[in-house]
Amino acid sequence: MKLRISNGRVIDPASNIDGQHDVLVDDGKIVAVTERQDDFVADQTIDATDQIVCPGLIDLCARLRQPGQEHTATISTETHAAIAGGITSLVIPPDSDPIIDSPAVIELIEDEAKKANRAMVLTIGALTQNLKGELLTEMAALKAAGCVGISNGLSEIKNSVIQRRAMEYTATLDLTLFINAADPWLQNQGCVHEGTVSARLGLAGIPETAETIAVAKSLLLIEQTGVRAHFQNISTGRAVTMIADAQSRGLNVTADVSAHHLHLCEHDIGNFDSLSHVIPPLRTIRDREQLQQGLRDGVITAISSNHQPLAKDAKLGPFAETSPGISGLETLLPLSLKLVNDEELSLNQAIASLTSQPANILGIEAGQLKVGSQADICIINPKAHNPCQPNDFVSAGKNSPFAGWLFNNEVSHTIYAGKLVYSRN
Repeated sequence: MKLRISNGRVIDPASNIDGQHDVLVDDGKIVAVTERQDDFVADQTIDATDQIVCPGLIDLCARLRQPGQEHTATISTETHAAIAGGITSLVIPPDSDPIIDSPAVIELIEDEAKKANRAMVLTIGALTQNLKGELLTEMAALKAAGCVGISNGLSEIKNSVIQRRAMEYTATLDLTLFINAADPWLQNQGCVHEGTVSARLGLAGIPETAETIAVAKSLLLIEQTGVRAHFQNISTGRAVTMIADAQSRGLNVTADVSAHHLHLCEHDIGNFDSLSHVIPPLRTIRDREQLQQGLRDGVITAISSNHQPLAKDAKLGPFAETSPGISGLETLLPLSLKLVNDEELSLNQAIASLTSQPANILGIEAGQLKVGSQADICIINPKAHNPCQPNDFVSAGKNSPFAGWLFNNEVSHTIYAGKLVYSRN
């Protein structure tokens, strides 16, 4: 099928393109990004006048609940939600059920993704068997099966010798180590940031040092082992400073932040609003500002959804007993572009943090509109003015604290592998 996307403002940070062009697609590939090419006869034309045309978004952290929790959500439902949010590539952490610690589980996920055929679903393999932090997995087999990185998920490796050996093995295989930095003893049973809000509400707090101590320990071992590492969902300004220092010293480390940590803080918990219960917790206003500054400075290079769809009853009950997590696939783009409207980021910076820069972290050929690349494309209507209505989410998870927020950008079309998979109209 031949497709023409005409008259849109094409923004592709990877190719330094920002201007009005036509994007031409043939047989699932981009064949031209041009001002006009009349001899191209398209089977379908999408008029993108007054809209933004950019690469399909890449989400570095999305729990799709399959395998293991299909009663909550499935790969089919969540990839449908992803394309409604302009996302054409998603990365699943290893803590599914069963754990992604064998090629068989990777194959199961890939089969379900192919059945849905809406978006690319990528996997991160488990660093240790069953994520118990004791025995290393067969990482070479996981890499051969197609995983894009290795992680121990939210589970800590308590033995530093095992952590060092795991990093050395990961480095030998030229894999990226994905790190969720949290000291389990300091985090303990905490459910909110340790500070004035936790004291007022009488909730167990998670101190800033639960993250920063884990970051410091990881950076020292990264320096010793030479592993390529990526910090996921960082939440504190101090961690940004530490990662910036490591980067300045030449360590091969990158970082991302969740969209909700760029907009919310500990005060948004209000009076025990469980929809704002997340891990890592919402931090201080100052932390939020420093995370935004980290994006502007290029210390943080990607924004993720940290998508966690939950059943409705998971957010009912006393705050500390509710399940943490936000359904974030459909708010990833509007929250990221709200930073542009708020003059915190440039439009090119925001789009790069959702496209080419996550692709660079993963080492995949995506997130760009280069001629010959797979045609994964997102078309955005910047003139839309719609309130966020979680009950209308395509995702099976309706758990979002952003109900009523007015978003000025919405996805009008999503193209995956040259096929129109989502249209707003």
